[in-house]
Amino acid sequence: MTRSMDTPRAWAIDLVAWALVGAILGAVGPFGSFFNDGLPVRVAYWTTLCLVSGVVISASVRWIWPIARRRRVSAWVWVPVTAVVITAPLGLFARVFAMGFWPGIRERVGLMEWLGQTLLIELVCLTAYVATHARVAQGRPREPSASPKGEARILDRLPSRLGRDLLCLQMEDHYVRLHTPRGSVLVLTPLRTAITQVGGIDGMQVHRSWWVAREAVQGVVQDGRNLRLKLVSGLEAPVARSKVAELRAAGWPVGEA
Repeated sequence: MTRSMDTPRAWAIDLVAWALVGAILGAVGPFGSFFNDGLPVRVAYWTTLCLVSGVVISASVRWIWPIARRRRVSAWVWVPVTAVVITAPLGLFARVFAMGFWPGIRERVGLMEWLGQTLLIELVCLTAYVATHARVAQGRPREPSASPKGEARILDRLPSRLGRDLLCLQMEDHYVRLHTPRGSVLVLTPLRTAITQVGGIDGMQVHRSWWVAREAVQGVVQDGRNLRLKLVSGLEAPVARSKVAELRAAGWPVGEA
């Protein structure tokens, strides 16, 4: 799954696109629906149907795609399987919904024929949806390389509203959260890659999931043998026990072991 799919804006674009597809289908009137009723009714039917199907498809892809990538399952496998799985509930919904407009459709189109048409539509829509997002991802610039000559290229990943004062990096699954005094943002990159891009910012990886800028440290919180660095923003970054000696040798205020 691409990073662009994780935002409210991406969902809004999806819904507009599905509604547009529905309006076009309403005008064309596929599968004999052209003869069922006038243009406004057909557009209302197909737009509603595409919005419902689109939400199911969009949510399914957002859930299944990351799992498939982690398990190295090809889209040629999971896309058809997903289409088959969602066909039954969406097909039955569409049939009941259609009978509300045109009651006689129950006798004219058998259930199996209806589900077959639904499978064809869902397979085409799913394939087009995944292919579109895959092309968008391929068209983006590659992950920035390590920062040359002390340049902190990781700061280019920060939106302007967050400023340029990087406090720490926090790993969250396949993402890294960049924290500043003004808030945080998620970027799709491994933590080790993000650390190579901090350039001349004085800091250290204090935990397998955290990198902290030295100037961001306000104090230390000790809970038994566990240490946490208290940052100026109020965050507390855990310190791995294996890192304590290294931090102390570098002059960080971590106290005694």
